[in-house]
Order: sequence, then structure tokens, then C-alpha cells
Amino acid sequence: MSNENVALKPLSIENAARLADLANNANIWQQLKDIFPHPYTLDDALFFITGVQSGTFGIVESIWYRDEFVGIVSLIPQSDVYQRNAEIGYWLGEPFWGKGIATEAISQMVRKSFEQQPGLVRLFAGVFSSNPGSMHVLEKNGFILEGISPKAIFKNGTLLDEHRYGLVRTT
Repeated sequence: MSNENVALKPLSIENAARLADLANNANIWQQLKDIFPHPYTLDDALFFITGVQSGTFGIVESIWYRDEFVGIVSLIPQSDVYQRNAEIGYWLGEPFWGKGIATEAISQMVRKSFEQQPGLVRLFAGVFSSNPGSMHVLEKNGFILEGISPKAIFKNGTLLDEHRYGLVRTT
């Protein structure tokens, strides 16, 4: 995957219809927290974009592949004693899975996060045990499996393990 094929850009209201179209997918919803609705409607997309623009959902970028909006990557800064940490999250439209796009998008977000937030020391992500592809994306970006919490997730009537990955700034 070459860097010029993947770009992170601000999410805009013009992306709402495409966002709703890509996000309205049970295979994506199955791997995300329940705050991500299903079905995913245009109203959901508009609500999300408005929240992104007001900072409600942390730092959110749209993922573009060859000039096409294909997904979302976000960074949620933590507070209190975890103030030097941020949770990274992401999803891609299903037609774009397995092409290295998420790996490159995460690489760009990690680099950007550490460059623009000098106090940030650690990034982390929780991945459902049903999503080995996402685990692989994180591992390719240097994230380390820090632990597995058995049956920590209850999604769509099923208990799943959570795999917790972390990446500590090295410079």
C-alpha cells in the first residue's frame, strides 16, 4: 500500500450520505461498541458529523482511498490519571477490507497524534475476539497485545473476549 493512496481528511457534512451508506452494515456494527447504531441512517450520519465538528467524539478524521471516502479513524483523549492516553478507533466500509487501507490510516493517525500532542504517551485499542483482522492492523503498526479480558464484551447476544492493544511513544 503506498501512502499516496490513503489520506486522512476532516469529516464534513458533504460526507453524510456516503457515511450512512458505508456504515449501514451489520458486519461493521458487529465489531463496534453499541454507541454505533444499526441500522445506520442519514440522520445518524448527520448527528455524528455535527458531534465531530463540536468535538464531542474526540479527534475524528475521515479515511480516503484514491479520492474516495471509505471510513473513519478517531482518537479519544482520556482524562484524570489516564490523561496521557488516548483510545484509537476505526472502521472501513466492507468493500475496502483487506487492502491495507486501515493499516496505512492507523499509521498516519499514530504519527499525527504523537506529533501534534506532545503530552500524549500511549495509545490503546480494545478489539473484539471476533475481529482478528483488526488485531493484525494494530500489530502491523507496532501495537502490542497487553492482555485479554475474557467475556468482557456482550454484543448482539454473544459474550466475547476483549483484546487490549497498546502503543507507547518511543521518542
